[in-house]
Amino acid sequence: MRYRQLTTGTLALGVILLIDVLRVWLPGIITIFGQAASTPAELMGAFALGWFVLAMGAPAVVRRVGARPVMVVAAVVLAVARLVLTAAPGGRTQLWLATAGLLAGLVWLVGTAADTDRPVPGLALGFAVNAALHAVLDTLDLVWRGDWVAWLLSSVAVALFLFGTALFLFGTAQQSGTRVGGGGGRAWLLAGPALLLTGMVALSPALARTGMSYLFVGDGVARSPLLGMAPVPVAVAGFLFTALTRPPSRWGRAYGPVALLAGAVLFALDRGDLLLPAILLAAVGLGACLALTDDASHPENATAAGTADATDATDASGEKAGGGRVAARRGYAVAAGMLVFALGAVGYYSAYDLGYPNAAVPVVVAVLLAVVAFAARPVVAWRPGPFPPLRAAGAVTALALLAPVLADEVPVASNRDGPPERFTVVAYNIRMGFGLDGRFDLTGLTEAVHRQRPDVVLLSEVDRAWLLNGGHDTLDLLADRLGMPYVFGPAADPVWGDAVLSRWPVTDPRTLPLPAVGAPTGAQALAVTLDLGDGVRAAVVSTHLQPPPGQGPVVQARAVADFAIGYAAGRPLVVAGDLNTEPGDEAFGQFTNAGLADALAAARPLATSPADDPREQIDHIFVSPGLTPGDPVAVRSTASDHLPVAVTLTLPPR
Repeated sequence: MRYRQLTTGTLALGVILLIDVLRVWLPGIITIFGQAASTPAELMGAFALGWFVLAMGAPAVVRRVGARPVMVVAAVVLAVARLVLTAAPGGRTQLWLATAGLLAGLVWLVGTAADTDRPVPGLALGFAVNAALHAVLDTLDLVWRGDWVAWLLSSVAVALFLFGTALFLFGTAQQSGTRVGGGGGRAWLLAGPALLLTGMVALSPALARTGMSYLFVGDGVARSPLLGMAPVPVAVAGFLFTALTRPPSRWGRAYGPVALLAGAVLFALDRGDLLLPAILLAAVGLGACLALTDDASHPENATAAGTADATDATDASGEKAGGGRVAARRGYAVAAGMLVFALGAVGYYSAYDLGYPNAAVPVVVAVLLAVVAFAARPVVAWRPGPFPPLRAAGAVTALALLAPVLADEVPVASNRDGPPERFTVVAYNIRMGFGLDGRFDLTGLTEAVHRQRPDVVLLSEVDRAWLLNGGHDTLDLLADRLGMPYVFGPAADPVWGDAVLSRWPVTDPRTLPLPAVGAPTGAQALAVTLDLGDGVRAAVVSTHLQPPPGQGPVVQARAVADFAIGYAAGRPLVVAGDLNTEPGDEAFGQFTNAGLADALAAARPLATSPADDPREQIDHIFVSPGLTPGDPVAVRSTASDHLPVAVTLTLPPR
């Protein structure tokens, strides 16, 4: 196997494993270290950043000890952590396993940088293959699947990674007299920012499906899409073709930075109807920017093997570039770039706890990446990459094409059986899909809801693409398992909010942004009309009230009650969700004063939070006069930090 091919393949596999670990570690900051939102956001941010700051010391270790020993240890720790995480152990064990894997992955990248002057092909393939696999798996990672397929594929990936690392290190030992070029620093610096933008925008399958769900739907709401994964192969193909082929010359080089900035700006506008163009522009632009930093495409670097300083290429022990100044610069570049990743991720997502504007974060990261790429020396000559570019891009695109083919489509709702006499409503704050043990627990959520045989499900804290939570489309995954189409109302941004799932057709969806009144996270009310058949209709409103610090959500409760009463216009009405208020509070009274009845009153006290030791009654279902509630219950489950509440409602006689 050629040296360059081996380097590219091993780097791509390492990137894939590192992203897998990040998809466990990032949510663990909130769900495990964060102790169910009781830990200050500043402390969680310090915990997250600390490990990336610690990795800044890795280049000094590599220079003192040598690249090969560091890479061996780091590769083994990363591989073991990734494989053990497939068991999804939950709790502190899961958090510290993921932390060990993260730190090992960062150190491994530093060691790899010492011996690799052309990382762009490996980085690009790693990003693209991971995105394609994530799409084929319907955004549910192998780590969380836990079945034999997950163990098999995870074991194969880990084995190939370790085998490739061993061959790579053996090859460098055999080629101890071979000098390595002095380039690659810019590309390694951009590894972290590129990882952030691929996960947030450019190569996010969950964001692509969410963007599809906003198509052809007005009033700022989203519906279950058809062929929701269709944009993924387009984005993957655009990214790979621009990253692995020769960039234009002169001012044509500007198209990549311009496209990337345009995609980042569209994403920052927080509009669901702009998500698809944001993804496609960012994917093409990001690939083109990486290509501009591919130093091996420059003639002076292509011949660097004959001109590099021997002290920068080979040390006394045969460590190729392991003890040289060039290797150290590349190591510090990749460590600094990954620190930018951490700062960007923490800076963007902590805004939803601390309440400052965050739209500038992806734009600033895109500007940094674009400036570094455009400032690279223009390509005068070009030589093929370690893999034939079109063949590599075509193979990964073919993998991504499987995603829309294999994706499950939610069945179409029907009212052919005519209106029912009664129907069951479940309201559930699902905490982005993560249980109290920090595991992504779709099975637990599905079982808790299915137990009530629901006809209508109202969900709060629905996450559809946040990188911080692993990049899952939790709503679509849960809708598939429940067999119920959905309508989604954005609250904090286009991919985080509330939803209604119904086995009957839903019409006239509307969403009302609620006054923030000092609360950091956005809130809304989503109203839909259930078409029960034979002209019978009922109104349903799903909401999640966000009280300002130290106060109750009185203003938001009044706004929801007025909106719901006006929307229902005399039809049967259900209002439900995590209302963050208890019976007897002023905010609770806003609903009863509006003429709505507490549908769970017969079962009081009915505490719903926290799920493992319920003490607060903050999840509620209110109904209009004429709807008769029965069998109210709070279902015991730890698949979220709240318990789902359910009630069966009898319609008024016709």
